[in-house]
Parts: sequence; structure tokens; C-alpha cells
Amino acid sequence: MRKFKSLAIAALGLALVAVSCGKSVRVTGVVADAPQSDLVVKLLEMNRYKVLDTIKTDASGSFRYALDVEKGQPEFIYLFHGDTRIASLLLQDGDRVSVTADTLGNYSVTGSEETSKLIEVERAEAAFNSSFASASAKLADLDPSSKAAEEVRRDLAKLYIAYYRDRVKYVMQNPYSLTVIPVFYQNVTSDLPLFSQTTDAIHFRNAVDSLKTVYPQSKYVAALEKVARDRYSYMSFENQVAMAAEVGFPDLDLPDENGNKVKLSSLEGKVVLVYFWMAQSAEQKMLNLDMLQPVYEKYHPRGLDIYAVSLDQDKSVWANAIRNQKTGWTNVCDGKGASSPALTLYNVPGVPYVYVIKDGEIVNDAKISDEASLRRYLDSAL
Repeated sequence: MRKFKSLAIAALGLALVAVSCGKSVRVTGVVADAPQSDLVVKLLEMNRYKVLDTIKTDASGSFRYALDVEKGQPEFIYLFHGDTRIASLLLQDGDRVSVTADTLGNYSVTGSEETSKLIEVERAEAAFNSSFASASAKLADLDPSSKAAEEVRRDLAKLYIAYYRDRVKYVMQNPYSLTVIPVFYQNVTSDLPLFSQTTDAIHFRNAVDSLKTVYPQSKYVAALEKVARDRYSYMSFENQVAMAAEVGFPDLDLPDENGNKVKLSSLEGKVVLVYFWMAQSAEQKMLNLDMLQPVYEKYHPRGLDIYAVSLDQDKSVWANAIRNQKTGWTNVCDGKGASSPALTLYNVPGVPYVYVIKDGEIVNDAKISDEASLRRYLDSAL
């Protein structure tokens, strides 16, 4: 009986070892001031935490935990004691990590280079937040129009600029570390992101390009890529708006049916119609042939050009339509439909819709509502 019991215990022990060995990451640690306490393990999922498990410390505050992390897809893992986050970990397949922490949030980690960098990022952020909050509190007690208040505002600006430059430097020096991701999401105040400048889109895109070479399957990189794409589109939009002030109209640079980019500003007509339409609409396709084609054939020799912007998402529908119609004017389409930056840039209220550019300036009083009014305008302008 005793022999059977010993064999059973041995088998159970082997089973536990097998289960533990099946996990790709193992974490051991001690929270000395939390003996026999619950610790909650949470996974960062984009902008929220997901509870993975609850583990219990022993009489000395020690604990062990194992989890699976997919190869090439590191995970941000956090340990909580009550509502206090007591440790932040960035774990990848094969890590063997040791944590020493207390319930006040002070901790150290060995066995993970990425976690060590994450600790550095969080400590730098905490130091900046403390300094910025202290200066902000001082400002709140001063008369806004006083010299003292002006000096504090200058100090706040210096703090922000110094920290921003330091974080840009960190991002550039650690292009293949996932720890740059939380840096990009830091805020100076509740409504002011650290990376708030339009040109910061370049930093976002460069970081994504580097991270994708190492972590092509990472959900964190995918989320950052979406932000980078949105910010880059906005930067392009602002640049186009700024250019509009110089050239007299918002310039467009969209692909034609052969995939070649064609700039609106490259058209040399004295009058250019910027025509927004959709090839998926049978009515609008007929409008091309019944109205625009005769107008184009009559007035093109006198200086009329047409820059037709399709808002179709299915580019094959658009390509087939213009191939069959053989209109002769410039046809472009980016395949983004209602999300096309061109739609926002020109504030298009609906389709079909036409804007008139004459001698490099948008004509706001062209008063074109139908073919007859279009012909009257062109007769007077050309």
C-alpha cells in the first residue's frame, strides 16, 4: 500500500512537471509584504486589461506562475495586488523571469531584457508626470497674468520639450523593441498626447516598419500600424490644405487606370472640372456619355480639362466603365470610397458633384446646376 501511494505521488509530481514544462514562459517571485495573498495576472489587450488568472502567494510571499506565449508574439503582462499594479512584464517565448515586488508598486525583474526596458520606460514616465504635476499645481495657485505664472508656464514648456525629445531619442535608439509602443501612447495631460505634433506620424510609421520585421504577427504592432496609417493620412491632408493656400486649390495626386499617379495640378486647361462620381451608379455612367462627353468634345479644344475622381471601392467596376466609355479626360480612383481623403479635402456633399477651377483658382460662384448652366459658364470663361 505504501509503495502504491509513493508511486501515485511520484506520478502526480511528474504530471505537474509536465504541465509546467508545457508552458513557454515561467515567472517566479516574491511579494514580501503580501504573504498568503491573491495576485491577479492581467494581459494587455490594446486599450484594456484581460484577467488571465489569480494566483496565491505562500507564507513568505513567494509565487510561481507559468503561461503560454506564442513565438514571435510577446505579451504585455501585469501583476496586480488589489487595485495596485505591482509589476509590469513584457514576456516572450522561453523567458524565465524572477520578480521582487511590494504592494506599493516598487519592483525589480531579472531574466527578461524587454521587461527591463519596459521598467525604464515606466520610470521615466513616472518621473516626468511627477515633475509636470508639481509645476502645474504651482501654476494653479498663481495669478494667470503674473510674471511668476509666466515663468511657470515656461518651465512647463521646457519640461515637455525635454521629455518629448528624450522619448523620440528612445524610440529611435530602440527600433526593434516593443517597449516603444507604450511610449507612443503616453499623455502629458488627459487631453494632450505626448506625440501630438502632426509630423509625429513619421515616427509612428518608422517604428511600425522596424517592428514588423521582427514581430510581423504581433497584435500590438498591428494596432500601432493602424494609428500610424491614420496619422500619416492626416499629415498628408494637412500638407494638401497648406498647399491649397499656395496654388489656389487643394491638389490631388491619385492613381489612374494604369496605376500611375496623376496630379490635379498637372492639368493645363484654362478651366478644369473636378468631377466626383461613382461608376457603380448606372445613372452616373450615363451622365458621362449624355452630358459630359459632348461638353468635353466641344470645349476641350478651347481649354477645358476634366479630372474625374471615382469614389468607387471596387476599382474593377470603375476600370471597366472608363475603358468602355473611352471619355478622353483624366480618370482617377484610389479605391477608398467614402474614406477617400479627396472626399474630405473637397468637402464633397454627395455625388455626382463638380468643382470648377479657372486659372488656378476655385470658382465659388460658377452656379452650375445642369448641362445648360455648365455650357453658359464655359462659353463665358473660354
